[in-house]
Amino acid sequence: MLVALAGALLGVAGFFALPAGPASAHAALVRTSPTQGSVVQQPPREIVITFSEAVTPVREKIKVIGPDGKRVDRGNPTISGDDMHVPLRGDTQRGTYVVGYRVISADGHPVGAAFTYSLGAPSKNTATADVSSGGQTNAVVTAGVSVADFLGYAGLILAIGPAVMLMMLWPRRLERRRTTRLAYAGLGVLALGTLLELYLEVPYSVGSGIFGISGSDLGTELVDRYGVAHLVRLAVIAVAAVLLRPVLAGGGATWQRWSLAVLGAAGVTTFGVSGHPGTSVAPALTVIADAVHLGGVSIWIGGLVVLTAFVLRQADTDELSVVLPVWSDWAAASVAALVLAGTAQALVQIGSLDALLHTTYGKLVLVKAGLLVAVLVVAVFSRQLVRRGPRDADGAPDPTVGRRLRRTVLTEVVGAVVIIGVASVLVQTTPARTQLAVSGSTGQNGVYSTTLTSSLYQLQLDVEPAQTGPNELHLYAYTPQGAPLKVVEWKVSAGLPAQGIEPIAAVLTPVTDSHEIGQVTLPVAGDWTFSFTLRTTDIDEATVTTTVKVAGT
Repeated sequence: MLVALAGALLGVAGFFALPAGPASAHAALVRTSPTQGSVVQQPPREIVITFSEAVTPVREKIKVIGPDGKRVDRGNPTISGDDMHVPLRGDTQRGTYVVGYRVISADGHPVGAAFTYSLGAPSKNTATADVSSGGQTNAVVTAGVSVADFLGYAGLILAIGPAVMLMMLWPRRLERRRTTRLAYAGLGVLALGTLLELYLEVPYSVGSGIFGISGSDLGTELVDRYGVAHLVRLAVIAVAAVLLRPVLAGGGATWQRWSLAVLGAAGVTTFGVSGHPGTSVAPALTVIADAVHLGGVSIWIGGLVVLTAFVLRQADTDELSVVLPVWSDWAAASVAALVLAGTAQALVQIGSLDALLHTTYGKLVLVKAGLLVAVLVVAVFSRQLVRRGPRDADGAPDPTVGRRLRRTVLTEVVGAVVIIGVASVLVQTTPARTQLAVSGSTGQNGVYSTTLTSSLYQLQLDVEPAQTGPNELHLYAYTPQGAPLKVVEWKVSAGLPAQGIEPIAAVLTPVTDSHEIGQVTLPVAGDWTFSFTLRTTDIDEATVTTTVKVAGT
């Protein structure tokens, strides 16, 4: 039973840890200069790419290719605030230039893609082969990062929950050996996940294969925030492994127990420091909230695993009469802590009702909250069984109570594992506040720019001038990994439902297989709904929409 429960925890978490669509990068493109798809008459001295936050460039992945297929960038790119500057040689050859880039966002996630601009007039053929790889991440590396992340979460749960139960609430009569092994197995899984995260972050960041990194790449990783947090976690695991042995055996000094409590707090804090919470608008709040959230989840779910696998099967009626009421209070406190901490994180990462309802991150939070409510309903039923106690009205042992309690506790475990799976998808999703801030931004030059995603593609869109009258559209299609994508058929329309204006089809002109220019006339101001249907094969197509605020002229 123990193996099955642990396997379910790891297996289901691993399943949900698989990449969740194309939005895995958490710095978002805001604008470029020259604008994507624009035609300039004077050669620019530099390319300026603005992101939603400060980024670190992957220098070997940043290239500007001219119409003749040769590089025209010179020197290294520089960062100024949220802007990346790529100096150019001042090439005067007419035609289309391709800019490929790859950068690392503040939370360690890479973002990369390519865009074009033209000097004088567009070229018929565009050299994209040398830059298309800038936005790609090796599929094996991506899957490995996801698996490593959730080995870490599962190991944390299997280490903390059993350890707390053994130290604080273990019946003296019951043997400790198997539960102690579970706690140490959890530590081992946590250490393995941490080592894999630390290594795989390097090829994940630079865009190489799993064995395609250099010593300098790894050295750079070890001294940044992500690397230091993981090294601290490994140190915590090593010290905890030594201090746990006498404590889990039923002994240990008071200082050892307090030391383990401090180490546990430090260990869970490293998860927030190296992830989204450490880069939020209120990092101190979100890192603390994340630590409380993880601690509550670990005690709750890890304790449920121990209850189901050991205590409810081995303890007698008198022991259960003592253990279960205390555990019920612990579980209630843990759930309250994780709910409050999770709410605090959501308020910071989401920030508004609009972001909650209209972003992928916000919708996943709603799904997670709904699942948690369902699990809590089962937990309330379990608590009622605990209050009844394992004896009937006459004081005799009632075996039906134990059986029903095992079923409800097992249901809680399964439900909690599913919640962890949904939470794993959140790790791969751009926070709602960031997504809403950069999605649908209209720059000072009157160009509306946004990036839309589906399961088949990413679509970068420019609408110029986003005013009543004729508007020009630039559409760029990319794979979920950021490489230019050949589109078989494009359909674009714009409608204004609030004023009863039916969708108006845009007139499209192909530039390349992945780039189209369109024209659409918008007669009145308002919030226009643009719809884009892209067919990538004979049978595969997907539709994405966005709302463009069109100003009056």
